[in-house]
Amino acid sequence: MATRPTNTPPAPSRKSTTSAWSPFRYKAFTVLWVATVVSNIGGWMYSAACGWLMTELNPAPLEVSLVQVANSLPMFLIAIPAGALVDIVDKRKLLIYGEISISVFATVFAAMVWLRLVTPTSLLVFTCLVAAGNALTAPGYQAIVPQLAPKPELPNAIAANSAGINVSRAVGPALGGAILGAFGIAAPFWVNAVSNFGAIGALLWWREPRREGANRLPPEHLLSAIRTGLQHARYNAPLVATLIRTAGFFLFASAYWALLPLVARSQIGGGPLLYGVLLGVIGASAVATAFVLPWLNDRLGPDRLAVTGTLGTAAATAMFALARDPVTALGASLIAGAAWMATLTSLNVSAQIALPAWVRGRGLAIYVTVMFGALSLGSALWGEAAAKLGLGPAQFIAAAGCAITIPLLGRWKLQTAKGLDLSPSMHWPAPITTGDFSGHRGPVLVMVTYQIDSKNGERFLQALEKVGRERRRDGAYQWRIFEDPSVKGRFVETFLSDSWVDHLRQHERVTMADRIAEEAARSFQVGEGPQTIHLVAVPARRRPQ
Repeated sequence: MATRPTNTPPAPSRKSTTSAWSPFRYKAFTVLWVATVVSNIGGWMYSAACGWLMTELNPAPLEVSLVQVANSLPMFLIAIPAGALVDIVDKRKLLIYGEISISVFATVFAAMVWLRLVTPTSLLVFTCLVAAGNALTAPGYQAIVPQLAPKPELPNAIAANSAGINVSRAVGPALGGAILGAFGIAAPFWVNAVSNFGAIGALLWWREPRREGANRLPPEHLLSAIRTGLQHARYNAPLVATLIRTAGFFLFASAYWALLPLVARSQIGGGPLLYGVLLGVIGASAVATAFVLPWLNDRLGPDRLAVTGTLGTAAATAMFALARDPVTALGASLIAGAAWMATLTSLNVSAQIALPAWVRGRGLAIYVTVMFGALSLGSALWGEAAAKLGLGPAQFIAAAGCAITIPLLGRWKLQTAKGLDLSPSMHWPAPITTGDFSGHRGPVLVMVTYQIDSKNGERFLQALEKVGRERRRDGAYQWRIFEDPSVKGRFVETFLSDSWVDHLRQHERVTMADRIAEEAARSFQVGEGPQTIHLVAVPARRRPQ
């Protein structure tokens, strides 16, 4: 009888190493990795077949690039609500329902292709529907990675996940092209329709680990959770830097993904097998890069590794523009796959380590939204550019833009949250209430009074500004600092929470890194204190009749 994980994955007896294989020592990670790779093979067969099917239905550059838009736009539109759901509902059930919905849509579309009922419009619609299912599950899959392997293995686990995606990218398109040629256009769609069954089975087997000190407060409402997630992202400087770098890279890297079907068909004069092989080589190159990625990261660091990947992407895009024969296109694919893996992993790890557990689903959803928003915008932009300027010029412009982002975005560094302890500190004392007090009353005004030596005023205010970012990251608003004109050195920090329950959530969200920032500000306190007061708004009373 298979045992199901019920707590945090145990640490191995030997010291963790920077091995690409180390996450596979954990059964839950391995089972879900294999299942998702099989599912993704079907997904990449589906994506490749959709791109090629559109070249048969309507080979106009804009129409072909819209297939990539249809694949990425739902991620842009749905990922943030999906990420909020990940943080407030059962992740496992959400993933199961999402995978089932993908299977249903994929089966209906396979039947339509088999019966030759597909038009360019229906192709784009069903591509959107399947992508919507992927958008629903993407933040959940990223959010459970830290639950499948311990924290020291997180970078390797993320790299292994990226490698798994690229294993499927290597196998799926080439296999799809071969199946398409041997069994007809409908065959890859049928394979995709059944490929999710393994992922559904693995999720049914797995159980989400129980966390110590699990949240006993009622779950957040969806709209409130979305707003809090966006607010956290706004005041999370390491995440903001990652999002800026992500937008810049994918806006230009989207060019060769969107135009590759036309490069294979129109520019080189190949068939579906060549298109599948080009995608397969990109994936195989990415997989090979994954094995040396820990070594490269140790020597280059995340920023230089991402810069190297960006330069490689620019070079590959320019080579695709020049390709008039399969050999040149295959060389470009080799460079593109390695560069994609290096950059994507650096960005993904940077987003993961910037987020505490309570907001990980929402934060990763925002990262996914920026990534796929840039892919959607870029795909439409480069499709229109190719229609007006030609395939070659459009790709040359994209390559130049990709290279220019390196100096323009260099000030925003990656993985600056590395080394921060984002585990809950639980050091805020529980506020005392009297009588029958409803947790839904609000807003709540919190006042913290400090008495400091006036000669330390500027240093104290700088330290308190860091605390203010923490308060706002955790859901507070209207954070202010007031100075008492009648008492020298007395300052009052104030902030609001929507309700008493929301304020209690702040108590559970404060991290060990936040505690260090608070202690730095409190070190300026003279005598006992600081003093904290909680005030709750009195509800409006009805006027007498």
